[in-house]
Formats: sequence, structure tokens, C-alpha cells
Amino acid sequence: MSVANRPVHRPLSPHLQIYRPQLTSMLSILHRATGIALSVGVLYLAIWVMCAAGKPDTYAGFQGFNTSILGRILLGGWLFSAYYHLCNGIRHLFWDAGYGFELKDVYRSGWLVVGVSAVATVVSWIAGLS
Repeated sequence: MSVANRPVHRPLSPHLQIYRPQLTSMLSILHRATGIALSVGVLYLAIWVMCAAGKPDTYAGFQGFNTSILGRILLGGWLFSAYYHLCNGIRHLFWDAGYGFELKDVYRSGWLVVGVSAVATVVSWIAGLS
């Protein structure tokens, strides 16, 4: 067997079986996912505007979906996406200015973004229901 065809005995790179997700990687993935959710939400908003411009029964049907349990969950998820993406974008602006790169600051600002987004979503949801 030639040298080129011999099996190479070297360690495999870490994979999902041994990888432990970190807060920073999860927040990065969530930031991208909320960006996609906001893009889909804009299409939902455009459909809502088209229904509002159409016949009253079409708008009533769309509003009926919005006030259903599934519709409220969908709108609540879109609301959380908007708050999270905004707060994390502000966090990135601070990083662009050169602040908050210490590991403890990264984790503190990450949890702050998640907390502020969750509280703002709940407050907005309660205000919207009343």
C-alpha cells in the first residue's frame, strides 16, 4: 500500500456528541432566526394590509385568525423577535464601538438582552390584550 492510500490515524474534530452549546453561540443563532422571523412577519403584515384594503368579510376572517390562540402565539413570537433583534442589535452597536468584549460583559449583556426582550414582550402582550 502506498503512503497516499494509507488510512490516516488522527483525532476527529469535536462534533455534536461532545459539543456543549454556549450562550454566545445560542444568542447568535437566535439573532439570525429572529431576523428570518421578522422577514416572514413583514409578509404577514402585508397580507393583513391587503385584507384591510379588501372586503370587510376578508378582513374579519383575518382578524378572526389573529384573535385565535394560534394567531396570538404567532403574533407574540413575532413581537419577541422584534424586541430581541432590536436589543441584540443595540448590543452589537456597543461591540462595534469597542465596548463589552470581556467575557463577563458578553455574558452579562447577553442575559440582559434576553431578559429585556422577554419582559418587553410580556408587557406589550398584556397591554395589547386590554
